[in-house]
Amino acid sequence: WCADNQLVALKLARTLPPIGDGDFTCLQLGVTYQGKRVVRSTPNPSFRRVDAVISDDRGFNLYTLSTVLGR
Repeated sequence: WCADNQLVALKLARTLPPIGDGDFTCLQLGVTYQGKRVVRSTPNPSFRRVDAVISDDRGFNLYTLSTVLGR
């Protein structure tokens, strides 16, 4: 849910996110997860690839959810 919530928030913003990386945290059922949002360009400048990577408290990647956002 942490990854999905991040991507949904970007979709609802209705703007292309800036290219780059960003960190976030997410609390689910009493457990805090570390997240990283990775935004990259695509061959078509009207679209961006976005990955939401969720890690545990030791930094081990647990889950990655990806999407493509357009203008």
